[in-house]
Amino acid sequence: MYGIPDDGASGNSRYLPIAEHGLIGDLRSVALVGTNGTIDWYCCSAFDAPSVFASILDAERGGSFELAASVPGRTKQFYFPDTNVLITRFFTEDGVGEVQDFMPISGESLEAERHRLIRRVLCVRGSIPFRARVAPRFDYGTQPHTLRMVGDVAVFESPDLSLGLTSTVPLDAAGLDARADFKLAEGESAVFALDQVGDDVAPRCCPSQEAERHFSATVAYWRRWLAASKYRGRWREMVHRSALTLKLLTYAPTGAIVAAPTTSLPEQLGGERNWDYRYVWVRDAAFCVYALLRLGFTGEADAFMKFVTRHITPGDSKPSGPLQIMYGIDGRTDLPERELDHLEGHEGAAPVRVGNAAAEQLQLDIYGALIDSVYLYDKWAQPISSTQWDHVCGLVDWVCENWHQPDEGIWETRGGRKSFLYSRLMCWVAIERAIRMANRRGLPADIVRWRGVRDTIYRRIMTHGWSERRQAFVQHEDDEVLDAALLMMPLSKFIAPTDPKWLSTLDALTGDLVSDSLVYRYDPQASPDGLRGDEGTFSICSFWYVEALVRAGRVEEARLAFEKMLTYANHLGLYAEEISHTGRQQGNFPQAFTHLALISAAFNLDKALG
Repeated sequence: MYGIPDDGASGNSRYLPIAEHGLIGDLRSVALVGTNGTIDWYCCSAFDAPSVFASILDAERGGSFELAASVPGRTKQFYFPDTNVLITRFFTEDGVGEVQDFMPISGESLEAERHRLIRRVLCVRGSIPFRARVAPRFDYGTQPHTLRMVGDVAVFESPDLSLGLTSTVPLDAAGLDARADFKLAEGESAVFALDQVGDDVAPRCCPSQEAERHFSATVAYWRRWLAASKYRGRWREMVHRSALTLKLLTYAPTGAIVAAPTTSLPEQLGGERNWDYRYVWVRDAAFCVYALLRLGFTGEADAFMKFVTRHITPGDSKPSGPLQIMYGIDGRTDLPERELDHLEGHEGAAPVRVGNAAAEQLQLDIYGALIDSVYLYDKWAQPISSTQWDHVCGLVDWVCENWHQPDEGIWETRGGRKSFLYSRLMCWVAIERAIRMANRRGLPADIVRWRGVRDTIYRRIMTHGWSERRQAFVQHEDDEVLDAALLMMPLSKFIAPTDPKWLSTLDALTGDLVSDSLVYRYDPQASPDGLRGDEGTFSICSFWYVEALVRAGRVEEARLAFEKMLTYANHLGLYAEEISHTGRQQGNFPQAFTHLALISAAFNLDKALG
């Protein structure tokens, strides 16, 4: 079902490939766990908090939590069925052992239990020696820390954060790190627990019985959550793994959904396309709501709508419009971008960035994505409130005034604003969906004006967005460059999926941007985006392509493309943002955008296959 694990062939043996990781979390933060048993990305105790472990971005300075068999052997990794509890197995000459990694979770209340990370080690056959090394490097490796042993507890203290490490096996200080060497016989186990501590919160031990209780409660939580899924189609395992991944990317205290839980994992080694994705992109989160509603998870949609109502409302207009394209997980709007020059980057791929300057861009497509999600929520979950409708009207009125502006577009180019067709398309969506809501619910709206602008946008796209020479719709007005974002034209119901103009466009996209079912966003040589280097194929576009083929009636072709895409997943069914020409995963990992598109493609392909 899933793609084979990356063989580890890397330009730098100090780094595991991006795909060689699994994800655990507690709806507040996450950790990436490598197939070698090392946690090499972890921010405590929120997605966008400064890192504690970041060896995925700098093997020397980033910090890590190593836990593995201390003798040679093979490893395999899988999720405890229907959960986000990750198990890494070690196969050695003397026996078989495993590490169970999870963050305890039993509910989503704001008064949730203390944030902690638990690693439970078991020997299931024979006997195995293990070693552990816990080496935190606070604030992306910039803050010094001290280590003091308090009985059996190792306390790491930095100016802004302190962590307590407890273990059921003896810990030793090794400079500023804590170490443990121990051997387990068949049936024996050891537990490591990492907790945030402070003046009024002392470290507490996590004996085996307590770890077992946390494990059982966490497994029960994830299974109870997944049981609400309504998907019963052919690709249930992949769809449910994608749903569980999207859930891991939600921030329970506010209902925010992050685009990805990492920063600066490179889209191309040696390039500069390294970005911080630990924020709420209006577009990504709105599409996530669509995917989760499709599966029957209305609670997540409700939480995100509350986030929208609280934080994403028509406020004072900025150069980027009444909305930003992204927000912090707490709703903040100030996300200054800076480079961390002291970190070398994954496999030496600098720069490492935190914050994101694209927050100041104008991207008109977000209005369509957001209002479409509100429309679907109103239709499939529950009717929106009068206040929410007022906000929708304010946004639509702004779109009616500003849809014709050039912008930076969905791909956040840094080469100057252009009249992107996709931005026009989604402005049309914003107005069209609002008209549908008003008509269905009898809500007050300036329907005559809205219809006039909607129709004007339609005619503008059909005349200035169409290239007679290419016989295709194009990336921006009066040009001939193609763009995979155009795959959304039939998906958004702007054009019939069998319209001759669309079928001709689909053929042109297939010829220019598709490689073995994988789809490039655009050709940066033909359409300069202001950045150096090339990039891989963009996985969300590959799933859009599947869905466009389905709707065009090319179902067998779509099914083959979908099955091929599944082979590019990692060993756990996870996807980064992009895939290189050699099949390696690139960019931030895992990416919400890709997993939501997988869900939508599977849903529609199932429907077409009957």
